[in-house]
Amino acid sequence: MTQAVREIMTCNPVAVGPETPVCEVAARMRDEDIGAVLVCAGERLRGLVTDRDLTVRILADGGDVSGRTVGEACSSELVTVAPDDDVDRAVQLMRGKALRRLPVVEDGCVVGIIALGDVAKEYDPESTLGRISAAGPTR
Repeated sequence: MTQAVREIMTCNPVAVGPETPVCEVAARMRDEDIGAVLVCAGERLRGLVTDRDLTVRILADGGDVSGRTVGEACSSELVTVAPDDDVDRAVQLMRGKALRRLPVVEDGCVVGIIALGDVAKEYDPESTLGRISAAGPTR
């Protein structure tokens, strides 16, 4: 693969501030049919929250979640790539760190996100993951 990340990344990913209520983030994930949201302070990346993070870090605690924020649920130690990085580098990072998504950052600002499904659609479209990733929502 000698393609740049920018060629297959999702531009303008959903981003919220760290004080955003988790219920609002969960609703955005549902409405936009996505599994991850970037957590930013201005244009600066501060974390990434997935549907699994919300389940394991918030819902599993039980109790009232209305006062809980996405800042409590997000992963803050992030691995990122640049838009001009090779897709091979992104794949190596995903494989080496068992990640499904990588924020794409340029000059300290988020410009996109690349997911395992993006790579599968581009490089192995007939694989099960490639076909699932290419399918639209079934709502």
